[in-house]
Amino acid sequence: MGSITLKPGREKSVKRRHPWIFSGAIQKEADVLQNGETVDVLKSDGKWLARGAYSPHSQIRVRIWSFQPDEEIASPFFHDRLLRAIEVRKLLFADKTVTAYRLMNAESDGLPGLIVDRYGDFLVCQFLSSGVEMWKTEIVTQLNLLVSPFGIYERSDVDVRHKEGLKPTAGLLSGQMPPDLIEIQEGALRFWVDIKHGQKTGFYLDQRENRVAVAEFARGARVLNCFAYTGGFGLWTLHGGAEKLVNIESSASALALAQKNVELNGFDPDKVNNMNDDVFQILRKLRGAGKEFDLIILDPPKFADSAGQIQKASRGYKDINLLAFQLIKPGGGTLFTFSCSGHLSFELFQKIVSDAALDAGRDAQIIRYLSQAADHPIGLNFPEGRYLKGLVCRVG
Repeated sequence: MGSITLKPGREKSVKRRHPWIFSGAIQKEADVLQNGETVDVLKSDGKWLARGAYSPHSQIRVRIWSFQPDEEIASPFFHDRLLRAIEVRKLLFADKTVTAYRLMNAESDGLPGLIVDRYGDFLVCQFLSSGVEMWKTEIVTQLNLLVSPFGIYERSDVDVRHKEGLKPTAGLLSGQMPPDLIEIQEGALRFWVDIKHGQKTGFYLDQRENRVAVAEFARGARVLNCFAYTGGFGLWTLHGGAEKLVNIESSASALALAQKNVELNGFDPDKVNNMNDDVFQILRKLRGAGKEFDLIILDPPKFADSAGQIQKASRGYKDINLLAFQLIKPGGGTLFTFSCSGHLSFELFQKIVSDAALDAGRDAQIIRYLSQAADHPIGLNFPEGRYLKGLVCRVG
């Protein structure tokens, strides 16, 4: 087994059990041969610290598997880590009213770079680091043993793999090929999901609890659901008694699926207006037409993929929030606003929303803070795992 030796004083994060070691912290690499291979992490004086997966192409040079010197990275290791995560989800979803959820949440569940989502009888995996890519066959074997799904499908068709020296890839890993659409249940509602072509692994599972929350504010409301995707937030507002729903989504295929989801749940289609267009442009047109809404939901895609994009992303978040504040009915509307950009801090996001309200000339209060659902845990040793940020604002 190869090893990497840290520079003097650079072991502090390892002692705090943070799972990442950056290239700048490394003093020496010894007998390291292959992308994804297991290496020992040593202090500058040669003392053993941890064991992880080596990635020569990434700034995150090592993602740590274990802080236990006697723990071998082999079949039992992956079995135990997956089993632990799966058992937690069994407790979270014991009432069986939710049939789609995250089984494995990468670093925060102890397997850096591995995402496993369950959609009914099928699993969808993302192998986002060189370490889990090397152990892909073993991981699939263990998932079949522990879950016995009908099939396991891969959605590693993401650009982040380039940083690990890996090519994007997608396709069947084992079992049956999933159908074009899978029906899932999310409490009181049902959704069609395209796990082979949809965004992320097919559905925004991390917003589940926030979708339920939006129903509390929807009775009798005129709702504007921006970046609607397949209509998740919108359907929950209809469930909560919304009077009218406008969905805005740039993807025609996603919007078509949103309409199918309206029909699947038996809602009145006359209450729904689907607009296939750019959110930024439509918000300006609605403002120019003097439209007003009681409830607005902003759930945009990631605006910042790196720290260098924060300034540009901030302008984007400021723009859409400013427009939303201008479109909310005076005297008591509600704004649900989100950012899924991990590089954007919660504090900065709140400041952006605050500045948007100020520029719009609106008084607003934060009445609730939102984050990702419980099946997307955040390791206390891995604060970077808190990527989804949300505010519920009452607008005067």
